[in-house]
Amino acid sequence: MDSSGTFYIYNREDWKKLRENASFSLTEKHLNSLRALNDVISMIDVEDIYVPIVQLLDVYIQNFYEKQDKLAKYLNVDDKKEYNPYIIGIAGSVSVGKSTVARLLRTLLNDFYPDKKVELLTTDGFLYPNEILEERNMMDRKGFPESYDMPRLVKFLTDVKDGEPMLEVPKYSHQIYNIVPDETITIDRPDILIVEGINVLQLPSNETIFVSDFFDFSFYVDASESLIRKWYIQRFGILLDTAFKDPNNYYYKFTDWNREDAFGYAKDVWNNVNKVNLKEYILPTRLRADLILHKTHNHYIDKILLKRY
Repeated sequence: MDSSGTFYIYNREDWKKLRENASFSLTEKHLNSLRALNDVISMIDVEDIYVPIVQLLDVYIQNFYEKQDKLAKYLNVDDKKEYNPYIIGIAGSVSVGKSTVARLLRTLLNDFYPDKKVELLTTDGFLYPNEILEERNMMDRKGFPESYDMPRLVKFLTDVKDGEPMLEVPKYSHQIYNIVPDETITIDRPDILIVEGINVLQLPSNETIFVSDFFDFSFYVDASESLIRKWYIQRFGILLDTAFKDPNNYYYKFTDWNREDAFGYAKDVWNNVNKVNLKEYILPTRLRADLILHKTHNHYIDKILLKRY
């Protein structure tokens, strides 16, 4: 293990040595169901990387509860809060594997804390609907900070922390590439909430309260730009190959295109949208995370950086 001024830096071999004996019910079949389209993850990754992460989170979560108890006692608060949700943020570029990390952590934390409710939410549901983005001539800025209803996201997280029950948030579909009309997801007083999205560590200039202010722990999933671009193009190809089955699928329109033209379009989207968003808004937030998962070829996690303070 090495260290910088800000982070403890573990290579994979040193990180997996942190694992303590633990029993998890995750199976290979279940793991496959958690995997994103072109992500690569194995049970060895779970044992080497994610089990130590869950055990690390347990240290932070127990400290969180202890701090709440000590504060209540010191401040002589009679109406001590019985509900103290722990919120975890997961950030990173498109196509880097955030959703796999989020779903896997939710599964393992549910297993680790059988008496707690662990829920997961992506910030895609807080994107403005395509109709609004088109009206504002912002479709080519989808995924950039201004394409999200940030006040609504901040209000939602405030309500979670305040213990409001049965919170409904918009549902987003990657198949139709838009908010699903008249459908919502309900978040009902989770003990642990995982919030995943490219924007969760950003600092929008027009807000006084940031999404990350609500996080008790945060992750950034990291990889080189060239690898993320490769994974994005690969994912586009998979979506293209399956879209012909559903005329309502956003990618269905590309099935009539010459394949070379379709991939040319995907490369243009990467260069003009996702690459710009990564460099200007997403990557600058990396050092704000408490833990950085660094990936190399084939989504292999070779390095973990944990904030020292």
